[in-house]
Amino acid sequence: MNKKKIFNDPVYGFITVPSELLFDVIEHPYFQRLRRIKQLGLTDFVYPGALHTRFHHALGAMHLMDQALHTLRSKNNQISDKECEASLLAILLHDVGHGPFSHALETSIFNGVHHEELSLHLMHQLNNHFGNRLDLAIQIFNGTYHRPFFHQLVSSQLDVDRLDYLNRDSFYTGVSEGKIGANRLLKMLNISDDKLVIEEKAIYSIENFLVSRRVMYWQVYLHKTVISAENMLIRLIERARELSQSGIPVAASEPLEYFLHHNITMAHFKEDENILKRFISLDDYDVWQGIKTWCGHPDKILSFLAEGLLQRKLFKVIISATPPDEEIILGITELVQEYFKVDSEEVKYLMLTGKISNNAYEAKGQSIDIMTKIGQIIDVAEASDLPNIRALSTKVEKYYVCYPKEITV
Repeated sequence: MNKKKIFNDPVYGFITVPSELLFDVIEHPYFQRLRRIKQLGLTDFVYPGALHTRFHHALGAMHLMDQALHTLRSKNNQISDKECEASLLAILLHDVGHGPFSHALETSIFNGVHHEELSLHLMHQLNNHFGNRLDLAIQIFNGTYHRPFFHQLVSSQLDVDRLDYLNRDSFYTGVSEGKIGANRLLKMLNISDDKLVIEEKAIYSIENFLVSRRVMYWQVYLHKTVISAENMLIRLIERARELSQSGIPVAASEPLEYFLHHNITMAHFKEDENILKRFISLDDYDVWQGIKTWCGHPDKILSFLAEGLLQRKLFKVIISATPPDEEIILGITELVQEYFKVDSEEVKYLMLTGKISNNAYEAKGQSIDIMTKIGQIIDVAEASDLPNIRALSTKVEKYYVCYPKEITV
């Protein structure tokens, strides 16, 4: 069988699968599941075109990794074929542990289980299946390989993961401000002391990348309507779990019903392989099936939230630069109790508060290093003669309150 396949990607054109092992991993059910998980959760409630999946993103990130490695090799950096394949595997599988609706339900369906942990666990399972041929990929993913630039390409402040999702998300949402010069950034990559650096002439491309990232967070990922929809979905699942675990029947698909009934931790995944099998069967379609079914549930909170999501009757959102006044919160709480006839413990499902933050560049974290023309390595914030990058290092925090539109405040 010919395994040197080509995918026709709307963002980059033709994407080649460079090795048989990569093709076999793509064909595996663990990876195919990503076709059934949307990249941006409920963002299509705002941007109707945002229907792309984690499958799309993983292939795109693999393509950019291939380009990055080609560039580094062309600059006389010694990278073996084995290291290339392992890097492609690491980025291909970096999101394989995402559950339904990606980040939105990460802390609702499971108990303290993050997708990075599940991705690593699934990589170990795949490694067993493929006769330990993913050993090096796991080291690169973990950051334990002795050449750190490989891990930086997978996970850092300027990695191929971010380059792809900004390009891809801006393409599918139609938010042109999020488009970045990925090709130029990849061409400017180099290595110094086995660490990733960017050549100085790419300084303005990096600034554009950071500005685009900030714009995409405020305009897409943290859009107020997305915040409303995702918080409603979170509360819906939490309500379904509360009812299930208190003995009230909540109809759902077999895998979703299992996770509603049990408080699953990462330890459970490692102890019982059947839990992993249930997780692999769980995707966006299970949750939508639940939403459609729960519209007719006798519990008024569950049915109200389900119908709101199904019919796109979303909560009103108020966003401010300062924490909401306690008197306003108390007033909304009383109105919710009075209108929906719920007790004080149930208000949390219908009146939601929280905080969002956005900083495009964490100067004190893992920095983006610039290699000057004389070979000096400095942080991008120091290298730039523009004030934007320093400003982008500042974290901006905002506060939100969500509540049903039936409530007049």
